[in-house]
Amino acid sequence: MARNLIIVESPTKAKTIRKMAGSHYKVVATVGHIRDLPKSKLGIDTEHDYEPKYINIRGKGPVIKELKNEAKKAGKVLLATDPDREGEAISWHLTHILDLDPKDNVRISFNEITKDAVKNGIKNPRPIDMELVDAQQARRILDRLVGYKISPLLWKKVKSGLSAGRVQSVVLKIICDREEQISEFEPSEYWTIMAKLLKNRKHIEAKYAGRLKGGRVESVPLASKQDADAVLKRMDKEKFIVHDIQKGTRTRRTLPPFTTSTMQQEANKRLNFSTRKTMQVAQRLYEGITVPGEGSVGLITYMRTDSTRIAEQAVAKTKSYILSTYGKEYSKPSTWSKKKENTQDAHGCIRPTDVLRTPYELKDSLGKDEYKLYQLIWSRFVASQMTGAEYATQKVKLLSNEELFQLNGNTLVFDGFLRVLSSKDQQDKEIPALEKGESLKVKDILPEQHYTQPPARYNEASLIKLLEELGIGRPSTYAPIINTLLARYYVVIEEKRFVPTELGETVNGLLTEYFPMFVDEEFTANMEHSLDSVADGELTWQKAVDPVYKKLVGYLDQAEKEIEKVEIRDEPTDVICDKCGRNMVIKMGRYGKFLACPGFPDCRNTKALVETIGVKCPKCGKGEVVIKRSKKGRKFFGCDQYPTCDFVSWDQPIEEKCPKCGDVLTVKQTRKGKRIKCHNTECDYVRWESGENEEK
Repeated sequence: MARNLIIVESPTKAKTIRKMAGSHYKVVATVGHIRDLPKSKLGIDTEHDYEPKYINIRGKGPVIKELKNEAKKAGKVLLATDPDREGEAISWHLTHILDLDPKDNVRISFNEITKDAVKNGIKNPRPIDMELVDAQQARRILDRLVGYKISPLLWKKVKSGLSAGRVQSVVLKIICDREEQISEFEPSEYWTIMAKLLKNRKHIEAKYAGRLKGGRVESVPLASKQDADAVLKRMDKEKFIVHDIQKGTRTRRTLPPFTTSTMQQEANKRLNFSTRKTMQVAQRLYEGITVPGEGSVGLITYMRTDSTRIAEQAVAKTKSYILSTYGKEYSKPSTWSKKKENTQDAHGCIRPTDVLRTPYELKDSLGKDEYKLYQLIWSRFVASQMTGAEYATQKVKLLSNEELFQLNGNTLVFDGFLRVLSSKDQQDKEIPALEKGESLKVKDILPEQHYTQPPARYNEASLIKLLEELGIGRPSTYAPIINTLLARYYVVIEEKRFVPTELGETVNGLLTEYFPMFVDEEFTANMEHSLDSVADGELTWQKAVDPVYKKLVGYLDQAEKEIEKVEIRDEPTDVICDKCGRNMVIKMGRYGKFLACPGFPDCRNTKALVETIGVKCPKCGKGEVVIKRSKKGRKFFGCDQYPTCDFVSWDQPIEEKCPKCGDVLTVKQTRKGKRIKCHNTECDYVRWESGENEEK
């Protein structure tokens, strides 16, 4: 009897499913896409309903031959590609190659690679979902039309190797707009007044909150030193009276389980993973990890999803785990907001396939990165089914004459979900026992000058959050979009944040002027809505494509006529090329600036650009501290006498010495402000300088 055939995309996925499907099934992999639009030409007939001209991908001949041979021998063929639009399209392409009828029950899908899920999928085959295929086709064709029509114009008018993209160009504009906001920002002065008080040798810090008049608090502007001095003049600096004490409770709700976007954000913030790395690691966890006693098994559900929905079976199993491990009081999960607009809810949240597989039990089976991400996913999911954390809160108002100061305290009284999902901000802020009318001893009154800060540049987490809020692109596409911007040198990464290059700003300027709709956030978000309408069967894919293409053609005609050749001149230096004697120029690469000979291609000499910070090396005392780059593009600081001197630091050294041990101090900008700490790991000296408006 002929064995049945199951086709998947990945060899790892094939290996995992093979043991679960049983001996009656042979499982083979396509190793990704097998058909696509040609790279050498547009591949779309714009005169005849945008008909795509798909071809077999170069190099896939042996794979296609094997698939055809296996399909001929098989009793039946089942297509088990990923459960999303992209996976549905791959299955549809397979029906063409293998001469299958997409209306037949040839498609199986499952949200997790477990024995039960695979067996259930095999029992319930279905036809190809052509609405999902059409939505993917529309996206692919739109991306091709925008990219292949605008990019050649950039090659002609700016330089070769550039590209534009339906979503890519919008993201570039967002980064450039933020840079413009920063450059145009004008800081405003403001002041704060802190009172340092004592209660039985316990220190209390209260912040000035306004003036109490007639039982009402009046806001008092502190825009200058004169304003602050006026407040200080009205105060009794020797007497602070407890005016009011308000006690209460606060519940901190748990968070929903991960979607693709929230997983990417948290992995970036907590694990320092790039978006690309997060998706690669998640893919491995989904497709299968070898676990002792179980073989290869998928550890998490499908990692491309917008949904926080949880299967009832998973809810029940998790509840049982929480009850047996932590107790009844921990098993009262919060409810989350309703499904957001523009959400793909075909499958549920990202969660462990079996909550009983704890990170600790799997540690020896996982690589370092797999363990970190699995722990993050497991903790977030289990926490989502737990009781919220309870805090006792206290708000104290203090009076110095009529000037009001305030301090807030909170104490964790029940940890709830924090039992499994630690948080940086869960530390208690305790206030000593106070009584109304009580007088406190004044230690110091500290007026302090501040200046408002410009908005922060985007890091991966804040950029992804914004894109999701705007409805631009899909979380599954964020990684390749960011990689493209870096690869084209439109942006570079400085201090983990995106900075547009001169090239990026030039391209953005041209696109904004001549293709305004295609860098407009609302227009791009509306295109996503159109694609969702195609997936829902409310719109044909041709009708989604047609108005966009017609607008594009109009823009192209005008741009071709009006755009003049743009020359991006490289900044010359005094550094002489040691191969040909020319003055080298500064160029921008993926990981920052470097020196290159202007005689390219005759002379291809390049050198690292040494950027000094004006600080002597604290280790050898001879060299200068310079800015360097790691292989991944991360900036660090080191001695220019390397390898003679091996001084390195992730944080920037400053001239000031540590008052405790005499070693060099370093500075780092954080969301709290500037952190100045000792470079000596055995020394605990640290101080903070205030900073406002820093994004997380």
